[in-house]
Amino acid sequence: MVPDLTMRGQDDPHGRAVTARPPTVGQLAGRVRDLAGRPEEWWRLVGFDAARPAHVHLDDQVWLTTWPPGHGGPVRGQVSTLVAGELAEVVIAECGVTERPLRANRVRVHGHEGAGNALTNPGPAFAVSLHAGAPVPGERGQDSDR
Repeated sequence: MVPDLTMRGQDDPHGRAVTARPPTVGQLAGRVRDLAGRPEEWWRLVGFDAARPAHVHLDDQVWLTTWPPGHGGPVRGQVSTLVAGELAEVVIAECGVTERPLRANRVRVHGHEGAGNALTNPGPAFAVSLHAGAPVPGERGQDSDR
């Protein structure tokens, strides 16, 4: 008899602490893709602030951002997808500046946070995007959770 095999899904019988592992980039991308396909669950939370981007947390690792025309900000999170409007990722590197548009219904995996990457709305209308990754420390209270 092998008790560990027969107790799958139960607490550890030896009293060891079970640690939760952070989701992988693939799991985050799947969550964002899934949520993008179900806007009825979060669209009512979208707020339009012409003065700055508005971030609304959907849970501890997923949030939506509404970008006014001409506004931008640093890339936060590991993955994102464009839901409406126009967004571009601007990457500043030693070899120069690159601007790559985000495509609707395509999940973008970003490089390292704070490495000179930014998102900007070059279009004439608001843009809405979904993001996932580790929460940004100290920012939860500043967001406009509606």
